[in-house]
Amino acid sequence: MLVGTVMRKIKSRTWKKQRYFKLQEDCMTIWYKSKKAGNTHSTFSVSDVEAIREGHQSEVLLSIADEFPADRCFTLVFRGRRGNLDLVAESTEEAQSWIKGMKKLIENLENMGESEKRDQWIGDWFKKADKNNDGRMNFKEVRDLLKMMNVDMNEHHAHRLFTMADKSQSGTLEDDEFVLFYKMLTQREDVLRVFQAYSSDGQKLSQSNLEDFLREEQLEGDDTQQHAKQLIECYEPSDTAKLLNAMTFDGFLMYLGSAEGSIFNPQRRGVFQDMSQPLCHYFISSSHNTYLMEDQLRGQSSVEGYIRALNRGCRCVEVDCWDGASGEPIVYHGHTLTSKILFKDVVNAVGNYAFKVSEYPVILSIENHCNVEQQRVMAQHLSNILGDKLLKSTLDGKAPIGLPSPEDLKGKILVKAKKIGGLEDAFNGMVEDSLTGEVSDEDEAAEMDEDNLHRESKSKQRLSKELSDCVVYCKSVHFSSFKHSRIHSKFYEVASFTESKARKHLREAGAEFVHHNSRQLTRVYPTGFRTDSSNFNPQEMWNAGCQIVALNFQTAGEGMDLNDGLFSQNSRCGYVLKPDFMREAEKRFDPETPQQRDHYQPVVLTIQVISGQQLPKVNIKEGSIVDPLVRVEIHGVPMDQAKQETRYIENNGFNPVWYDTLRFTIHTPELALVRFVVEDYDKTSKNDFVGQYTLPLSCMQQGYRHIHLLSRDGTSIPPSSLFVHIRVTELE
Repeated sequence: MLVGTVMRKIKSRTWKKQRYFKLQEDCMTIWYKSKKAGNTHSTFSVSDVEAIREGHQSEVLLSIADEFPADRCFTLVFRGRRGNLDLVAESTEEAQSWIKGMKKLIENLENMGESEKRDQWIGDWFKKADKNNDGRMNFKEVRDLLKMMNVDMNEHHAHRLFTMADKSQSGTLEDDEFVLFYKMLTQREDVLRVFQAYSSDGQKLSQSNLEDFLREEQLEGDDTQQHAKQLIECYEPSDTAKLLNAMTFDGFLMYLGSAEGSIFNPQRRGVFQDMSQPLCHYFISSSHNTYLMEDQLRGQSSVEGYIRALNRGCRCVEVDCWDGASGEPIVYHGHTLTSKILFKDVVNAVGNYAFKVSEYPVILSIENHCNVEQQRVMAQHLSNILGDKLLKSTLDGKAPIGLPSPEDLKGKILVKAKKIGGLEDAFNGMVEDSLTGEVSDEDEAAEMDEDNLHRESKSKQRLSKELSDCVVYCKSVHFSSFKHSRIHSKFYEVASFTESKARKHLREAGAEFVHHNSRQLTRVYPTGFRTDSSNFNPQEMWNAGCQIVALNFQTAGEGMDLNDGLFSQNSRCGYVLKPDFMREAEKRFDPETPQQRDHYQPVVLTIQVISGQQLPKVNIKEGSIVDPLVRVEIHGVPMDQAKQETRYIENNGFNPVWYDTLRFTIHTPELALVRFVVEDYDKTSKNDFVGQYTLPLSCMQQGYRHIHLLSRDGTSIPPSSLFVHIRVTELE
């Protein structure tokens, strides 16, 4: 890789061009250029690459599979919403050395400690700023670099630091001198204040100083002695301090910047919830129009949409099926100009990616617009491609009495669609042997008309027995009323609502809705008027206990931030257990009146926003620096919805300091999500988004914590962070 390799970059069946790829000396940057285009070249960092897929594992490479053998093909998948890079090497050996090499480099990155990451980051900046590539930086280059890093520093102060760091007095900074300059620049006064408050001698924290800090500030009740020992062992860089069982300021800063010092409680990272309750007792990460990569009118349909959603922990994907040419069903957004993909390619992708990040079940939500013949083809593809993964009968082969649990259904793919008759019929020998049956025809398109004109005549749809038999625990039905459901509905029936219908039911009968959802599954999806694929706020629907709240995963913004926030716990497995008062049928919880429930205990959340670190530059304009403010939003039951902001700090995205305190009263803490948003204040127009982080209140650690910010599309932007102090107390 260091020597460099010529490979073909493929964009389509017709666009295949040779490019020269080379790994730079830093083993972190990949540089490539076209063979003829003069000296223009492109680079990307290994840290931008999320995964490597071998063989024909993307639509582009599948389309040229007949031309290039799989063992020479591979795909680099980037983080966020950046497109894949599809490559074909000249030989199998060359392909293998790039595939293995990239995997190794990514693995090394993932195993990097905090301090290595920081040095890595500093090195990247150094390379960017060293315009003439002489391995040293003069004062002008340093000044330009500070602008790039979002630092507005007066010339005098910058020059003083420059001279102090220039140990060799050469008028330039070389590698380690630049690291020293950076460390002086990023001196954390805010953390030093905390350190000195707990240090007996102002130089170090003895083990007992550290125990006091863990007990009094971080509110760690359990074995603080043991924990203090571990922290010193893990984060203290100085061996001398380790021998004294003490922690220096550097070690303290390392601890506070690590995963343990972050706001998210590490004990809630893995699977910690009971996974053996019925499916309807969980919120389920769900996607809408999964096949779309952009908007709903002209967007690109793509198998990639399924792979990305499943790799984000999504457990319910949507498949819109229509009759295709030569007897092969296709998937696209009907009656629009979105492109079309084959149903069998979607099923293949789901089979391959369903259980890569979570072993819990995946639900295929099928919108079926196909004729009976093509429905048979769909059933064949499901059976042939998915094999044992497809759930074709009840788990124990007996007539069931309730929904199985995520634990029971590990590794299984469930089909949610129309079904002829009921689940019991199969056990009473009731199903006739006819090959088709009739079901009423409702779908999202019809729902759209219904919101406008009440269509009285319900059309009938023919359903093939084979496809009907693929439906076990998720039979799609039309919803009439909560009363009707209470008396007639079966636990395996799933009703779907547009967001507007769901809101109407919520307002008119919140407690009824919660009760309904303690017994069966409900799916809510965005109204068809959102042709830009925007999202509604899913929190409203979770407040009513709706499990399958389908969002456009392809659209970044508040809706997806909340979804990522809720599902960031429990190993990101896509299932989160609902609070007990929403699971027990006899408890009448109404999200509108949370104070009426048993064991009602509101809390007060106090957040001191102390400082920000190295916020990303949002405005590309030359010389513009961020004026950051922090907004904290509470998303929960209606009484808990709230937002408060800090002041904005002028011209400092590098190390702004606020010390502003925000207070919230929260009536249903079990349902609350907390979203931290950093914006660039602009008095004349809308503030620019800088970064955000969302998490469940129940997963928050108290005390002094760092919040590692995410970009608009949910990827991390190290080393951007906020430093805060958190307290949660019961309201007296």
